[in-house]
Amino acid sequence: MKSLWRGYLNTSLIVKITVALVLGIAAGLIFGKDASFLSPLGDILIRLLKFLIIPLILFTLMVGVNQTNVSKLSRMGGKTFLYYLFSSALAIVVGISVASIFNPGTGMTLDTAEKFEVPENPGVTSVLLNIIPENIVTAFTEMNFLGIIFTAIVFGIAISYLRSSTEHHELGEQVYKVVNGLNEATLAIMKVILQYVPIGIFAIMAVTVGKQGLDTLLSLGNMILVLYIALFVQIAIYIVALLIFKISPGSFFAQARTPMITAFVTQSSSGTLPLTLNAAKNLGLPKSLYGFSLPLGATINMDGAAIRIAVSAVFAANVIGNPLSLTDMLVVVLVGTMASIGTAGVPGAGIIMIATVFAQLGLPMETVALLTAIDALVGMGCTALNVTGDLVGTSIIDKTENGDNHEAASV
Repeated sequence: MKSLWRGYLNTSLIVKITVALVLGIAAGLIFGKDASFLSPLGDILIRLLKFLIIPLILFTLMVGVNQTNVSKLSRMGGKTFLYYLFSSALAIVVGISVASIFNPGTGMTLDTAEKFEVPENPGVTSVLLNIIPENIVTAFTEMNFLGIIFTAIVFGIAISYLRSSTEHHELGEQVYKVVNGLNEATLAIMKVILQYVPIGIFAIMAVTVGKQGLDTLLSLGNMILVLYIALFVQIAIYIVALLIFKISPGSFFAQARTPMITAFVTQSSSGTLPLTLNAAKNLGLPKSLYGFSLPLGATINMDGAAIRIAVSAVFAANVIGNPLSLTDMLVVVLVGTMASIGTAGVPGAGIIMIATVFAQLGLPMETVALLTAIDALVGMGCTALNVTGDLVGTSIIDKTENGDNHEAASV
């Protein structure tokens, strides 16, 4: 038994995850809905990852702030936001273009009996106000990523000020050592959790496949196929961007594939954040950058969701026999980009974004209900792309800093 356990520990993580993925699909097809008995194993993985999210964001960012100056931090922050805005808009264009070629939904009929209650869209203003939490405690208890990022940056800058002052230098150094020690402790816990990831992935995959089954996949197969084609086109664009900035795609995906697969299975960008941060660390990116760019990306940058908006809009328009005009497509790009930011971090964000665009174009909400039938199947690919886009953006922004950040990177 000891030799078996030792062999498991020594096996590459990506190999273990790949095997778990295949076994999970097989178990789901064999047991069907009865595979739900494996749910607790998957729930444990989600809980373990969420358990680490707050300390990872808080300590990584506080340490990162103290490894750079405030002007460089603000410059990187501006680049990050502009990249995410451009990336979301580009993803929607990709989604519309691919969907317009393949025209999913053509020939289908709409069941008007299907209804779906759309959650309220909080809007961009509400999201921006959430950056500054009313209560520092609720920012953590409610998993308000923007509020946590703000808190970490403010306290990180305060510690940096103490360290640079004559009067409080020693005190500042002591506080920094404590924060840095807590950060290293968090990373040590992360290494242990990584060993459980394959088990959780096996369970989640089995339950997901068991619930969805082949019937759902085949009934809306055209829509699913078109969406995944668009996702792969976006990944091809990422590869081109990496090459332009002289970043090796092979080296990038060697580290990015673990959070990508985990995001694919768990359907949670925020839940995968600990693994995404770990991948950025392994890529040699500076904490001062990825400490805020990745949590921010998990909150507002949703390239996969943006593609889903575009493909869903074309699908809905084709179902009612009224294909999108060029003007409608422009509306999808503009409204979809803002909706992807305005609904950030809200439960059911994907559905809210789709419903927001549909309302603007006058598309029937009944199609939203239709799309929820394949929510898990499309959500898996979209979430994986969300995480990939965040890492690509962080890598590119690091390159635009002319490599100055690497002196700040610590392992």
